[in-house]
Amino acid sequence: MKPFGFLATALAFGGAAVLLWAATWPVHALFVSMTGVEPIIGWFALGGLVFATLIVAGCLLLRAEGKPATSSLPDRLRLLPLDRSDWLWTIGGIAVVGVSTGVVMVFIVGIAQSAQPTFLSLTPLGADRWWILLVWVPFWLLNILGEEFLWRGVILPRQELAFGQHAWLANAAGWLVFHLACGWAVILLVTPIVFILPWIVQKRRNSSIGIIIHAALNGPAFIAVALGFA
Repeated sequence: MKPFGFLATALAFGGAAVLLWAATWPVHALFVSMTGVEPIIGWFALGGLVFATLIVAGCLLLRAEGKPATSSLPDRLRLLPLDRSDWLWTIGGIAVVGVSTGVVMVFIVGIAQSAQPTFLSLTPLGADRWWILLVWVPFWLLNILGEEFLWRGVILPRQELAFGQHAWLANAAGWLVFHLACGWAVILLVTPIVFILPWIVQKRRNSSIGIIIHAALNGPAFIAVALGFA
């Protein structure tokens, strides 16, 4: 592996941020106006393409560095089984991020009744619209796997070669930039997980922890919003 320094970090996360901006604003608006689908369905389609692109980018980076044999690929990506300590860190991370995100949400509601970007707008689902949850599942999987594969599996270990013990901070800063297109409210909401998750993953040197934390918080949060509980 070669170090993934400031320039590489800026190009990777910055390029992905531009792609996400295009998918959530100009392209999303055009897609919705042309197809007549709900904004959230447009987001599932276009966002899914963005996250699939992250997976392709990760594969290209692996190939460029000399892709290891299939048997050693999990080690390269740090997709490792969780031991007892890993599980304690994972559960603790979920708890801390969940509580801190809840505090941030209360703050946002206190200063703005709604700061939800257009592409994320969704009225609570009735029984006749539960099919949207089925459409959401593959999008959710692409979201989690795409980000964690590229950001933590492929890039973070190489950032450690450039930034040492502070690699998690460079990873978090880049991940925050990636979310800029989502607007100020989403930026505030994701700030806890953006900084806590990379720190735990680097500390434990296990990308599987990032996947579990990300999935455990992202999934239930959307379901709660979709069903009108949040």
